[in-house]
Amino acid sequence: MITTVKYVNVAMRVDNDGEGGILALMSLLGVKLRPRPAIVAVGLMGAALIYGDGAITPAISVLSALEGLNIVAPNFKPYVLPASVAILIALFAIQPKGTAKIGKAFGPVMALWFLTIGILGVWGIAQHPSVLLAINPMVGLGYLFSNGLSGFLVLGGVFLCVTGAEALYADMGHFGAKPIRLAWSGLVFPSLLLNYAGQAALVLEGAPTADNIFYRLCPQALLVPLVILATVATIIASQSIITGAFSMTRQAIQLGWLPRLQITQTSAEGYGQIYVGAVNWLLMFATVGLTLGFGKSDNLASAYGIAVSATMLATSALLFIAMREIWHWSLLKAGAVAGIFMVIDAAFFTANLSKFVEGGYVPIALAAFVYGIMLIWHRGAKAVSEHLKEAVVPIGTFMAQIEKKGISRIAGAAVFLTRTEQDTPPVMVWHVRQNHALHQQLFILKVGTQSIPWVKNNERLTIQEIAPNVWRATARYGFMERPDIPKLLKSAHAHGCNLDLKGITYYVGHETIIPSNDEKALPGWIEAVFAFMQRNSLHVSDYFRLPPDAVVEIGRQIAI
Repeated sequence: MITTVKYVNVAMRVDNDGEGGILALMSLLGVKLRPRPAIVAVGLMGAALIYGDGAITPAISVLSALEGLNIVAPNFKPYVLPASVAILIALFAIQPKGTAKIGKAFGPVMALWFLTIGILGVWGIAQHPSVLLAINPMVGLGYLFSNGLSGFLVLGGVFLCVTGAEALYADMGHFGAKPIRLAWSGLVFPSLLLNYAGQAALVLEGAPTADNIFYRLCPQALLVPLVILATVATIIASQSIITGAFSMTRQAIQLGWLPRLQITQTSAEGYGQIYVGAVNWLLMFATVGLTLGFGKSDNLASAYGIAVSATMLATSALLFIAMREIWHWSLLKAGAVAGIFMVIDAAFFTANLSKFVEGGYVPIALAAFVYGIMLIWHRGAKAVSEHLKEAVVPIGTFMAQIEKKGISRIAGAAVFLTRTEQDTPPVMVWHVRQNHALHQQLFILKVGTQSIPWVKNNERLTIQEIAPNVWRATARYGFMERPDIPKLLKSAHAHGCNLDLKGITYYVGHETIIPSNDEKALPGWIEAVFAFMQRNSLHVSDYFRLPPDAVVEIGRQIAI
C-alpha cells in the first residue's frame, strides 16, 4: 500500500514538470497554483525530516551489512564499528570526485543484489512453505488487531521495510516515472517479498534471532561473498541518499529557503550529478557521530523511521490537495483514497513515536535544526528585500537627475543586478553617488526563481527598453537550474536589445547586516544567525557565474 500503491502508482502521477518529492509537490501546490503558507510550511518540514533520517540511513545500512561477518567469524565483532566508520568516511571523502563511476556500477550491482536476495528468500520459503499464507493481508490485520499494544508497536519495526519510498518519489526527476515503475514491479518488489518471507520462514523453523536473521538465509560457504555484496549495495544505497540531499538542498536554495552554497556539477552527462560541500561534510559528521553513538544497527533501528513516517504523512495530506485541485476528483473520492493512505501513515507514525526516547529524538532534533535554519534565512531575506524597497527612486526621476546634474556618461555597457521589480536599483544610485559617472548603456536585470524545475528557453528572458539605451530585464530560472548571466546576455540581441557585449561591467551589491533599533526589527538572535549565514553564503558573483575580473562590488549596511 505504501510503496506500490501510494508512491509508484499514485504520487508519481503528480509531478512538477517531471520533478517529484515533497519539495516539488510543495512548490506545485503552495507556490505555483497560488501562495499558501500552510502548504509551504508542511513541505519544508517534510524536507527537513528527510535530512534527519538521511543522516541515519548510511550508518544503519553499512553497520547492518558488516555485522554479517559476526556470523562468519565471531572474533571480528570488535572491528565492525571501526570498519563501518572507515567505510563511511571514505564514502563521504570521495563525493567531491563525483558519482559517475559509482553510478555506472549502480545498475549491475543492484540487479545482482536483488536477484541474490530473491533466490535466498526462495530457499528460506522452501524450509517452511506455509509462510506464503502471509501474502493474505487478513493475516497481518488479524495479528495487528488481536495482540493489543504489542501488536501495534510491531509496526515500528515493519516500517523499516518502506523507509526508502519517499526518496524513490524524490528521484523521479532523475530517472522518470516509467523506469522506476518497471524496476520496482519487475525486480525490486518481488525480490523483497521473497526475501522477507524467507527470513520469516526461518524464524518459524526456530532459527536464532539474536543476530541478523538475513544472513541465516545464506549457506556458510557463501557468507563472505554475500557480506561483500551487501556492503557494496549499502554503499550505493547510501550514495543515493547523499545525492538526494544534494538535490534537495539545491531546490531549497533556488526557492529561497536556504543561503546560497557552492554547488559543483561533477558530470556533464547528468544534471543531478552535483556536489554540495557544506552538506556533504555536515552529513558526514552527523552520520559518523550516530554510528559511534549507537554502535549497532539494532540500536539505530530504534532511532530510524520516526522522521520519514512524518514526511509520508505530510505527503499524503498534499496528495489529497492534488487530487482535488489538479485531478479535480470529488471530495468523496479524494477523501477515500487519501484517507486510506493517511490512516496507514498515521498508524506507522504513531507506532514509531514509541521509539522517541530510545533514539527517535535524534532525527527529529536534526530536522528541527534544518527547519529553523530555513525559516530564519527566509525571514531575514524578506526583511532585507523590504528594506531595499523603502529607498527606491523611480527610473524616470533618476535619469532626469543624471541629465540635470551633468553626470558623465562613459563608453561601454553596465549590468546592474537588482531585486526590485521597477524603479532604480539601489546599487546604481550608490554607484553614481560615489563615482559621479555612468555608462552609456545600462542593463537592469532581476533574476527570479520559478516554482517549476525548468524554464523553457523562449520564456527565459523578457526585456523592455525604458529609456534610450536603458533596458530593464527579468530572467526566469527553474528551481533545479543555476543561473548563468553571461550566457543569458548573449540572447539579449534576439529580444531587440543592442547591448554591447564587449567589456561589460557587472555591478552587484554586498549587504552587511546590522541590527536595527526599529520597533519592527527582527529579534536580535534571528538577525545574528541570519547575518552569520549571509556572511558565509556563496558570493553573488559566483552564484550567477559572473567573470571575476569584470565585477564591481558596492557594499552597504542594512539594518533589519
